[in-house]
Amino acid sequence: MEVPTVKGLLVVNLGTPQAPDPSAVGAYLSQFLSDPRVVDLPRWLLLPVLKLVIVPLRRYRSAEAYRKIWTPKGSPLMTGSIKVAERLQQELKHEAVVRLAMRYGQPGIRRGLGELRIAGIEQLIVLPLYPQYSTTTTESVFDAVSTELKQMEWFPELESIQKYHDAPGWSLAVADSIREFQSSAGKPDKLLFSLHGIPQRYVTNGDPYASQCEQSVQDVANELELDEDQWVLTYQSRVGREPWLQPYTDHVLKELAASSTKHVQVVCPGFAVDCLETLEEIAMRNKSFFLQNGGEIFEYIPALNDRDSHVSVLADLIRN
Repeated sequence: MEVPTVKGLLVVNLGTPQAPDPSAVGAYLSQFLSDPRVVDLPRWLLLPVLKLVIVPLRRYRSAEAYRKIWTPKGSPLMTGSIKVAERLQQELKHEAVVRLAMRYGQPGIRRGLGELRIAGIEQLIVLPLYPQYSTTTTESVFDAVSTELKQMEWFPELESIQKYHDAPGWSLAVADSIREFQSSAGKPDKLLFSLHGIPQRYVTNGDPYASQCEQSVQDVANELELDEDQWVLTYQSRVGREPWLQPYTDHVLKELAASSTKHVQVVCPGFAVDCLETLEEIAMRNKSFFLQNGGEIFEYIPALNDRDSHVSVLADLIRN
């Protein structure tokens, strides 16, 4: 009798500082910004500037932002990711062993892989919690997994999920979350789909991220049967002076407010769970931009988090 292959699922999200203080945030930023997939400058140029200028300056400002969203249970990204992984384990209890890892910070990828190895898994599936693929995020996860497996001298059958915005049910799950929110809040004058930006240079050089963002947002808009003048795709979280993907979320919100748009809602379908970029950057800072420039109602629509529909989409990805 043939014994079924033991399947392991490593769910990976970006990561978070261990605490909302400058020391922990500085350690996290150092690891994150030294990743050549994230910042592709020569190491000899980047690392001294990172250590002496960027991290010392940014850790205090970032720590203040984290403090605004920190909960008694810790980082929202961590608690939200844990819930998704736990729900996936419940859904796949007879089909896979599930472990959660963070690309930067803890629990690390090596720890997750080690636990799956001890569990006796033979087939490893890596699921980065990024609906749209980018070399700056998804490929960085694959780099880290490959490096750790080589160092562990462990070579299970490996499958990596590059994207899932086009998986059956994903656009419907996002659309349903928007409908549910609007059933009590009402419909806005404009719906913004705000996705994390990357430098325009990366897309020019072949990164497919922008086209996948456009397609995924169009799919959700189609599910909602929205006219083109009812929604707009924007990009947030830019850093530095070089051009990033446009239009910029903060600029669009200021322009809408100045043009007498009174009510906007913002959804961030590139984020699997709520985090600093959604809860502080969008729901706090960008809300202020809109209200201070003449807008009247700003509402943030939460990420899919551990909604049943989201967990079902991810579980079906693993089954298939």
